[in-house]
Amino acid sequence: MKNILLPFCLAGVVGLSFAAKAPTHHSLRAESMGNAHVAVVDDKEAIYYNYAGLSQINRLGNYKLRPEQGYYPRNFGDMRLNLGGAGPFETYFSTYNDVKKLQALYQRAYDTAVLYGLSSTSVLMDSLSSHPEYLHMIHSYDHKHLDMRIKMDAELAFHGFGGAIWVDGSIAPYMDGGIILPYLAIDTFYVDGVMQAGVAYGINDRLSVGIGGKIAKRQKVEMITMDIINYTSLQDTLEDRYHDATDNIFDFKSVSAALDLGVLYQLTREVRVGASLNDIYFKELAGDKITPNFTMGVNYSPRFFNKNSAYARKFNIACDYANMFYSETNYMPLSHINFGMEVEQTLLAWPGYNNELRGLAIRLAGGFRGGYPTAGFGLELLRVFTLDLVTWAEELGYYTGQDEERVYMAQLSIGF
Repeated sequence: MKNILLPFCLAGVVGLSFAAKAPTHHSLRAESMGNAHVAVVDDKEAIYYNYAGLSQINRLGNYKLRPEQGYYPRNFGDMRLNLGGAGPFETYFSTYNDVKKLQALYQRAYDTAVLYGLSSTSVLMDSLSSHPEYLHMIHSYDHKHLDMRIKMDAELAFHGFGGAIWVDGSIAPYMDGGIILPYLAIDTFYVDGVMQAGVAYGINDRLSVGIGGKIAKRQKVEMITMDIINYTSLQDTLEDRYHDATDNIFDFKSVSAALDLGVLYQLTREVRVGASLNDIYFKELAGDKITPNFTMGVNYSPRFFNKNSAYARKFNIACDYANMFYSETNYMPLSHINFGMEVEQTLLAWPGYNNELRGLAIRLAGGFRGGYPTAGFGLELLRVFTLDLVTWAEELGYYTGQDEERVYMAQLSIGF
């Protein structure tokens, strides 16, 4: 056991000197249960959270290979294409309305100043003094992000092996009210592309280890700023920045490689513990030094609630202490705790096939990710089509509760 933990300890010491986060794959099943998943990993999510979990595929629920845990729903493998998008929708609507009000206010001040030959600044200040609600609005929405995201995945996993190609993109515009001249800006635009694969090996019936590698490329563009009155230049500005990001997209000199390690141990028939050390990058990624992600967790899956039959049921409760080495933001120890639970139930099936043929299944999940609540709903049809709706929150400030950004993501999956 000491030999297994040694790579984690050595890489952990190295990781303390790094600073930035690695490309992040948003697995909606895991995000819905608080992103507590390093000891759950009983399907394709093992690719992203803990490669050792690949050893569980076609073992849980398989009476021939693992009779003592045959009561779990059986999973032969996963092959999926996913497309998803996300954004803080409630912030979109409120910020849009405020931008329109502020734009009208500044335009009236400008027109009045031109008409009477006055200073536009003095007219604006007079308008703000007579309408304090606008001043409050400016301060409330100062540097307010409207982060928009898209994800695309191609995944393949079966017993002992898994791989994926995925893209995660984000654009983060924001409004800064300003007192003299408000402006719109795009704080960051980035696209991460990752190709990864790994294997798992069961040392015995309880202990499994996994290892994987990945190559990643990051394209990013820094801040773009434009004032509200001259917003007509937005299209030209975005086109210029778009070419900055895409002209060198096939420049593979900027590609970086990384190593992932994982271990999984079955304490009892119902309790698993796991640990993973992911994103050990060998060089900078687009100028960023990457912080390795070291996570430890436990999963409890009570036998009473699990059922391996045509009308299968899956029930998990998990807790992780995640991303231990990253302390640039959200540095409070409790902010690294993720907790969640899920229940998956087959509602329509062909009896006698032990979960191999099912027509309709749903999944409900909830939890806490870094102190913020999460929730998710999944609907699977004919084992081929899956729709996931998930919400979670991320911290934009330095500690949980300072500046919450809530994300709502929808994903459509096709595969087997």
